[in-house]
Amino acid sequence: MDQKSNLRQVAFAGIFAMATLQGVQAQALPDSSASAGVVSQPGASAALPSVSQPGQVQTSALTPAEAKQSAAGNVAELQQMIHGSDLSELRTTYNGSYGASLLFYGKEMTYYVALFQQKNFWRVIKTQDPTRADMIYKDFVRQTMQLSDVEIRRTQLEAQKAFTERMIALQQDNANRLQADLDVARQQQNIVANQQQQNQAQATALAQQKAAAQDQLRAAQRQVRDLQRQLESGLPTH
Repeated sequence: MDQKSNLRQVAFAGIFAMATLQGVQAQALPDSSASAGVVSQPGASAALPSVSQPGQVQTSALTPAEAKQSAAGNVAELQQMIHGSDLSELRTTYNGSYGASLLFYGKEMTYYVALFQQKNFWRVIKTQDPTRADMIYKDFVRQTMQLSDVEIRRTQLEAQKAFTERMIALQQDNANRLQADLDVARQQQNIVANQQQQNQAQATALAQQKAAAQDQLRAAQRQVRDLQRQLESGLPTH
């Protein structure tokens, strides 16, 4: 096995080691529900879409025997094996928080097909038939797409809601700014109107005062001319 394959194994082992740290354990189902092939994980059912809860997802790709052996301990077995270097990751698909992986244990020519949520194992199917393993893997991938539909839609709606709220806040801020500018403009307009009225009143008063002053000036000028004629009365003219 080359260095690249080892690195892929180590990376995949790191992904599923988180499942072990989070206390994910395989739980055998009662015989009455073994045909469903579901391994309950702590908290897994709460995060699943209501239309696809464990036990309700279609399992057409699994035989009753495969579903039963999935519930009988393959999860725990695979969790132990991923810590070694003999397990190879062939394929992995993610859809939202759900994923499916196809793994190969070369020493026994055995395939492990895993379905997981948020890196916690949900189902593990073990088979030595490569065609069967590929079929189950494709079915698990299909299930991840179905299960993630609501999750992805929720993520999109949350983003759209947050974006809309930001746009509302931005528009409200712009409206507040425009309203503030409008209030200032109205206040200034009132000030200018008052000043115009005052200036007009003052101009009217000044015009009246000017007219009165001109009348006084003409009267004074007539008086000066009259006095001048009186002073010069009796004097020879040219």
